[in-house]
Amino acid sequence: MKSPYLKARRKHNRMENQSDEERTGVFLKQWESQVRPYIEMIDYLRRIGIEKDLALPSIAVVGDQSSGKSSVLEALSGVALPRGSGIVTRCPLELKLRKLHAGSTWTAVISYRDVQETFMDPSQVEGYVRRAQNALAGDGVGICDELISLEITSPDVCDLTLIDLPGITRVPVKGQPEDIGDQIRRLILKFIEKRETINLVVVPCNVDIATTEALRMAQGVDPNGTRTLAILTKPDLVDKGAEADILQVMQGKVVPLKKGYIMASLPSLTEQIQIRLSSVRVELRKYGQGPPLEPEKMAAYLSKRILEFSDQITDLCRIGALGVGNIYSLLRPVFNQWERNLRDSKAIFRDEVREMIENYEAHRGRELITFSDYCVFESLIKKHVNNLTPPALETLKTVRGIIQSEFRTQCELCFPNYPHLRYMIINQIEDIQSQQEAKVEKRIMEYISMEKLVYTQDPIFTQKMVHFQFVEQRQEYESICLDTGENATSPNNCAVFDTRKLTPEKLIIYYEIVYQRLADFVPMLILLFMLKEAVVMLRAASMELRNGTDMSKLLNEDSESGRKRIELHQRMERLRMAQERISINI
Repeated sequence: MKSPYLKARRKHNRMENQSDEERTGVFLKQWESQVRPYIEMIDYLRRIGIEKDLALPSIAVVGDQSSGKSSVLEALSGVALPRGSGIVTRCPLELKLRKLHAGSTWTAVISYRDVQETFMDPSQVEGYVRRAQNALAGDGVGICDELISLEITSPDVCDLTLIDLPGITRVPVKGQPEDIGDQIRRLILKFIEKRETINLVVVPCNVDIATTEALRMAQGVDPNGTRTLAILTKPDLVDKGAEADILQVMQGKVVPLKKGYIMASLPSLTEQIQIRLSSVRVELRKYGQGPPLEPEKMAAYLSKRILEFSDQITDLCRIGALGVGNIYSLLRPVFNQWERNLRDSKAIFRDEVREMIENYEAHRGRELITFSDYCVFESLIKKHVNNLTPPALETLKTVRGIIQSEFRTQCELCFPNYPHLRYMIINQIEDIQSQQEAKVEKRIMEYISMEKLVYTQDPIFTQKMVHFQFVEQRQEYESICLDTGENATSPNNCAVFDTRKLTPEKLIIYYEIVYQRLADFVPMLILLFMLKEAVVMLRAASMELRNGTDMSKLLNEDSESGRKRIELHQRMERLRMAQERISINI
C-alpha cells in the first residue's frame, strides 16, 4: 500500500505515469518557484552595481556526491553540466547566466587562469568544463580550488549567478589522496563560511537528512539557518514508511532553516544598505547642490542657475557690486584718463591759437586788414577735435576689456563646474561686446564729426564768456563796458567781444564747451551700450540656452567635487533601488 504522502504528491502533480526523472524535475520546479525570486533578486542587485557599495550574497551550491546537485543546477539554469559517478565537479565553477533579447544567439565564454574561450554550441558545455578541470586539477580525480568561470548569454536563461562546489566525499577512491575529504571540506568552507554567502544545500530524500554532511557543514557556519536554503531531491526514492519523516524535515522541525529557503543575508543586507544610505547622504551635503540626474528636472535647474547669473551681472551694472570690488572703481580711472587727454589737448590748442594770432599774416586770405577769416580758426578747431578720435577709441577698447573680463569672472564664479555652459556664455559675452563695441565706435565717430561742425547756441557761448575770468582782467586796461545784468546775450556784450584781440580767448572758451561735451559724452555712451545694454542682451541670450540645447551636456561637470557628487548620487540611487527590491522580497 502506498503512503498518503506519495499518494498526495501523485494526485497533485498528475505524475502517475511519469518516469522517475520527470518526477524529480517537477519536484525541483516547485522548489525553483520559491527559491528563484531570491536568486534573481541577488543578480538584479549585482546588475545595478550595488556590489560596488557593499558585499553581495553569493549563492554556493553544496551537496554530497550523487546528491542530485547537477539536476538542481540544470533545473535552475537550463544548462547541461558534467554528470557521472564519483567526483564530477573538481573545481569551483562560477556559472553566470545573462539573458538577452529574443532572437539573440546562444554564446558561452569559459575563463580560467590565462585561458578564455568562446563557443556557440550548448552541447559543448560539458566538454569545455571537463577540459578546464583537467587543466587546473590534472587528469583523474584530484581537486583544485582555482575558479572556473562560465558565462552564458542566451534569450532562454534568466539573469543568474551560481557557484557549483565539489561534492562531499568521505572515502577516497583509487587515485585520490587519503585526505581528499578534508581537502573538499576546506574548499567548501572557503565559500560557505562568508556571511554574505547563501548556502544552497542539496540533500537527497533517501538518506538521513539530519546527518547529511552538506547540511551539517552549513549548520556549522550558519547555526541559526538564516542563510541556508535546502533543496530535497529524489523524493521517489523515499523508503516506505519514511514519508512522515520527510514531512517533518520539510516543515523545519528537524533542521530549522527559516522555512527552509529564506535569504539569510537579507536582514543584514537591509541594515547595511540603510547604513550606507545615511553615510552617502551625509557625504553629499559636503559637496553642495549639484545638477539633477533626471533629464526632466534639468531645465528647471538650468533656468535657476542662469537667472542667478543674470541677477549677478544686473547688480554689477546697477550698483557695481562684485565679490571682491566694484566695476565702476575699475572704469573710473579709464574715464579720468580720457578727461586728462582732453585737458592736455586744451593746453595744446591754446598754444596753437596764440601762435596763429601772432602770425596771422601767414594764415590771412583775401580779407582786408583788421578783418579776420572765421574759416582759419574753424579749421584749427576741426583739426584738434579730430585728434581726439584715437584716445576716445582707446578708452572704448580699454573699457570693453574690463567689462568683458568682469563678465567672464562672474560667469566662472556662477558656473565653476560646467565647462560647456561656461564656454557657451563666454562666447555670448564676447559676441555681445564685439557687437556693442562696433556700435559705440560708430557713435563716437559720428559725434566727433558733429563736433567738427563747430557749433553751440549763442546763449551758451556768451554766458561762458561772461563767466570767464579773462573778461575781468581785460576790463582793467581796456574800456570795455559789459552789460552784467540778467541778459548776458545783450547786443552791447556781443559788440564788446567782436575784436581780434579776444579771438584766442573766444576760441579757448569754445574749446571748453567741446571739452565738457566730450568729457561726459564718451563715458556715458560707453556705459550705456557696453555695460547697461550689454547686460540686458546677455541676460536674454543666456536664457535662450534653455531652448533646443542638450541639457545634460550643458550641466556636465568637470571638477573633482562634481565627479564625486555624481558618484555619490549614483551610489545613492543603487542603494535606493536595492532597498526597494529587497523590501518586496522580505
